[in-house]
Amino acid sequence: MSTTPDHRAAIAAETAHLVRTVEAADPATPVPSCPGWTLTDLIRHTGSVQRWFSVLLRQRVQQPPRSRDVDLKLPTDPAAYPDWLAESAVEAAEAFATIDPDTPMWAWGADQHARFWARRMLFETLVHRADAELALGLHPAIDRTLAVDGVDEFLVNLPFAASFAPGTAQLRGQDRTIRFTCTDADGDWLVRLRPDGFGLDAGSTGADRPDASVRATAADLLLLLYGRLDRTAEAVETAGDEELLAHWFTHSAF
Repeated sequence: MSTTPDHRAAIAAETAHLVRTVEAADPATPVPSCPGWTLTDLIRHTGSVQRWFSVLLRQRVQQPPRSRDVDLKLPTDPAAYPDWLAESAVEAAEAFATIDPDTPMWAWGADQHARFWARRMLFETLVHRADAELALGLHPAIDRTLAVDGVDEFLVNLPFAASFAPGTAQLRGQDRTIRFTCTDADGDWLVRLRPDGFGLDAGSTGADRPDASVRATAADLLLLLYGRLDRTAEAVETAGDEELLAHWFTHSAF
């Protein structure tokens, strides 16, 4: 895989990018990639996640939290949300400064360390930045290194996401495999669906023949996995078992 990016620095950059994107836009603009949401909802969600994660980091939580109640300090005027989002990123940076990334912590995903939350916060922010741009008719440009890391983060953690992505419980199969490959970077993942679950096949090699395959640039592969791009798009190349691919994309919604 590519060099691991600086997740903390990237959060600040992606948040600033999102703020620039929405600050002059109509807050009531619908966000088609998040059905039922407006830009106001999108900004509120992104900032709320950053502030909640920041609380978890400061508390160094060791058990699943019983509540997500956080003092969000939300402004009453949606026009002030972009500035509030920028302040959310500042709060996150301050929380990161108090803790070593290798500090053991509870996390809902595979990596039980503080660094999990920085990585997760980054891609939560980046994908919603892309949502805002898509809502405004813009084409999201995503750094290739970040995109490769984002694909990896998604596939590594998806098997642990059933509590909020219940469809993943249906990702079962009789030893069926899907290979996801970046066409513009060093990125290749083999997912295996077993009768008892699914996950990355750590022992796979590029020579392993999958039952189905998906190829795209790192940025397009990231958008595809998050449901922001359809697998029938010209930018995506698929091959193999179409039923298996349909099953994956139907049940892997994050």
